[in-house]
Amino acid sequence: MELVEQIVAFHMKHNAEPEAVDLLMEVGYLVLLIEHVDSMNFKRTCLYLTSSARYLPGPDDMSVLHVAYMIYLKFEEFPNALQIALFMNNMKYVMRVFTSCDCLLRKKQFCYILARHGISFELDDEMVADDDDREVLQEIINNSKLSEGYLTLARDIEVMEPKSPEDIYKAHLLDGRASAGASVDLARQNLAASFVNAFVNAGFGQDKLMTVPSDNSNGGSSSNWLFKNKEHGKTSAAASLSMILLWDVDAGLAQIDKYFHLSDSHIIAGALLGVGIVNCGIKNDCDPALALLGDYVDKDDSSVRIGAIMGLGIAYAGSQNEQIRIKLAPILNEAKAPLDVIAFTAISLGLVYVGSCNKEVAKAIICALMDRSESELGEPLTRLLPLGLGLLYLGKQKHVAKTAEVSLTFNGKIRKYCYMTLLSCAYAGTGNVLKLIFFPQVQNLLSHCSQHLNKGETHQGPAVLGIAMVAMAEELGLEMAIRSLEHLLQYGERNIRQAVPLALGLLCISNPKVYVMDTLSRLSHDTDSEAAMAAVISLGLIGAGTNNARIAGMLRNLSSYYYKDASLLFCVRIAQGLVHLGKGLLTLNPYYSERYLLSPTALAGLVTMLHACLNMKAIILGKYHYVLYFLVLAMQPRMLMTVDENLKPLSVPVRVGQAVDVVGQAGRPKTITGFQTHSTPVILAAGDRAELATEKYIPLSPILEGFVILKENPEYREER
Repeated sequence: MELVEQIVAFHMKHNAEPEAVDLLMEVGYLVLLIEHVDSMNFKRTCLYLTSSARYLPGPDDMSVLHVAYMIYLKFEEFPNALQIALFMNNMKYVMRVFTSCDCLLRKKQFCYILARHGISFELDDEMVADDDDREVLQEIINNSKLSEGYLTLARDIEVMEPKSPEDIYKAHLLDGRASAGASVDLARQNLAASFVNAFVNAGFGQDKLMTVPSDNSNGGSSSNWLFKNKEHGKTSAAASLSMILLWDVDAGLAQIDKYFHLSDSHIIAGALLGVGIVNCGIKNDCDPALALLGDYVDKDDSSVRIGAIMGLGIAYAGSQNEQIRIKLAPILNEAKAPLDVIAFTAISLGLVYVGSCNKEVAKAIICALMDRSESELGEPLTRLLPLGLGLLYLGKQKHVAKTAEVSLTFNGKIRKYCYMTLLSCAYAGTGNVLKLIFFPQVQNLLSHCSQHLNKGETHQGPAVLGIAMVAMAEELGLEMAIRSLEHLLQYGERNIRQAVPLALGLLCISNPKVYVMDTLSRLSHDTDSEAAMAAVISLGLIGAGTNNARIAGMLRNLSSYYYKDASLLFCVRIAQGLVHLGKGLLTLNPYYSERYLLSPTALAGLVTMLHACLNMKAIILGKYHYVLYFLVLAMQPRMLMTVDENLKPLSVPVRVGQAVDVVGQAGRPKTITGFQTHSTPVILAAGDRAELATEKYIPLSPILEGFVILKENPEYREER
């Protein structure tokens, strides 16, 4: 060890930090590093540590991150330390960052980072002593400024003008066939238009269908559009109003209120779901969502109940709110409750307690699964129960072991499905490919796929999605997973072919890679209509919020190709709405902070929607199309907004280009390539990185994404 210390000291003085780290990892004495780092080399050392942690088996990865966290604290690089604390999901470390830092302005930046992560976090006297300061900081964590920042971005880029579904379809660019098929199914077309309108104008507060000022005294034109939809279609149409008013709680609740006075139960259900959507990701001291939705949870009408239950799940996702558990858990064991109510209750509880391993909720869902009759276990909606259970263990790896064992005692119809869902959720986003190899179910997936399944077995769907969920954590695993999925397409059975496009959609979400686009384009003309629908929806997912012209062109051609098939045309419309999500200002990618951090609620929303897509005909093309609104959990502005010390928008020049991996490189290599200089606020595409192009300000966050506070550089002198 004496020799090791000498070698490490020499390496650290001579810019060979990776060699020093590797040596200390070999001898298992990484703590020694903390003594030897200095202000010149600590950033490069920590960058190497955090990058290598991804390739280590547990618990070594956590001990490496712990050392990086301690080094960052030592040199008061608090935002980096906070990032590692969030990656480790260690709330004590998060609190320690707050207590170690004395600067109020930096604490405001921490709050912006926590707000983006989407977790509930309460500040106490120890973290922030002054009451007024604490209130300001808590308001930032509660995300109450999100709508304001998003609209500032929209005005700056001049995209405030509302768009109608026709502007998206661009039917005039097609030949005469598409317009001839307009009489196929008017109600289904109007429903699709409601979704497209909701996705495209999300968060802008105005559109051409739902928020048009009333031209006469009897209810105005938003209700005119509502009544162009049939029965359960009205639920999604009413909820679409809240998508347009997304994140603006006060205006949103005021506008939704009028629907509560109508007698139609489907519209009331849509309004209840809308209350949840408006509050998505925004926390409020007076809990308007719970106050409004709580009374409707026990109503007799099942559509109203589902609206209220889903609303609570979306509004309080990730909050672990005890009151929600007390309200919803008893429904799971109600003898007379219909299956759909129980399924959505399980999903909502899974979302509220996402990644918490909560034993009481797990027990309630397991009991509900055991109580299902033989015939109910064959229903597509029953499969949402294992998913609700899986969400409790999202990313929690080995903590799922006991529950997974219990799932093997279930009825044969659901046993394998539940086991695969639990495993895929537990290792989601971890990049733990070792797990994929060790679990024979997933490793033998290819041999599984060569077998002919018994009728009614459906567990291969979640297994295929599971490969994507585990491998999406880092680029190398992602590329390998795409190649494995290509093999599954060639040799897999029908239900595997239907799941592969969804897995590809998850791997490249809001990041349209050309070769994946081509694969999905090929599958969208598949003879199996379920596989074609999944491919069309996935084209929408990989292009979500990018306005990608090539995907938009493909979807236009598909709308003319499928003009006689109402179901496939509906899927094409949904995909068109997703590609133009928020007019190109939003993303569905659950990863942020230069792909380092994963938002658990965003991933949970995506996985729920994809599991529903495993049986398109029964759920999304049936009467549960409002499952598509679970995507709201993953919607975030893909912006860089710089603000001054008073949190007012401040426009500065920034360079935006493709990120370059500089881990372990000598000297001070450039971190971006092919950059262009813009003024903030700017939109960041997948894989983009930004850096300030001026020395007048110092950013308080090392990663320029979302809201970044700038303070003036005291050493800056204007050039004459």
